[in-house]
Amino acid sequence: MDILKNKIILLTGGTGSFGNKFTEIVLQKHDPKVIRIFSRDEKKQLDMMNKFKEDDRLRFFLGDVRDKDRLHRAMTGVDIVVHAAALKQVPACEYNPIEAVRTNIDGSINIIDAAIDDGIDRIMAISSDKAVHPVNLYGATKMTAEKLFIQGNTYAGKDTKFSCVRYGNVIGSRGSVVPLFLEQRKTGVITITDENMTRFWITLEQGVNFVINCIGRMKGGEIFIPKIPSMKLTDLADAIAPNTKRKIIGVRPGEKIHEILLTENEAAHSKEFEKYFIVEPEQPFWTEKHFVGGTRPKEGFRYSSDLNTKWLTKKELMTVVKEM
Repeated sequence: MDILKNKIILLTGGTGSFGNKFTEIVLQKHDPKVIRIFSRDEKKQLDMMNKFKEDDRLRFFLGDVRDKDRLHRAMTGVDIVVHAAALKQVPACEYNPIEAVRTNIDGSINIIDAAIDDGIDRIMAISSDKAVHPVNLYGATKMTAEKLFIQGNTYAGKDTKFSCVRYGNVIGSRGSVVPLFLEQRKTGVITITDENMTRFWITLEQGVNFVINCIGRMKGGEIFIPKIPSMKLTDLADAIAPNTKRKIIGVRPGEKIHEILLTENEAAHSKEFEKYFIVEPEQPFWTEKHFVGGTRPKEGFRYSSDLNTKWLTKKELMTVVKEM
């Protein structure tokens, strides 16, 4: 059964990179009744209207997740909420910490309260590998948001389900290093923070499809983590600009050498499947009957970008870059 077919969907942060791709895929393949695009930027909403040629299944709501009353209005009659709105730029969040908290944490609380009050069936929040052992404010706000959404299930009872999807860097999205390298290639010098740096990588389309599949699977309380490849930042630089000079500038504040998607502590209450992991909540509302199947990772297992068993080759990276 297609979980999105003939459903009314609210997409917060709907005019961002994820929102545009989610809308494209859902309209083309899943036949929703309505997708409500919720965002603050009227110019991006106009661009999106033009892009989708005023598809009559789309509705555009100007609003901010900080505004609970506006969220209540937007959620009226909605079946599924996909929460992608967030302040995501690490330096901007460091410089504007209160604004990051108000959007990423207070906004999440507003989503949870409004969804429970309005009787929404399913809410899926989009998280990040930055939420794991956070070393910057953005990561700390996303870690907090994850915990809020998981615990939201105890407030909602059985009527409303909250889960999260956590994945790594999205190739070519806002904030990705790919557009930066493409721009720097013109100057003849690419800046590398650390030659040992690794990252998880996923395409927008893969991320969207994973989210849709998880909405269909969710019982309420899980954090879903896809199995995705890693890559070395130096390999990406070689793929984008093979004959360009590199300048090592050092690790920036709030930046990690390697990213983690699943910690050793989380692995103890996780399940591994062929293409993904789920982190099960350590809460009274969750039992083994909620999510059947899977295997427990070995003791001490950690899913990090440097220890990954799957890596993107330079050839694969070249293919990705050419498609951008």
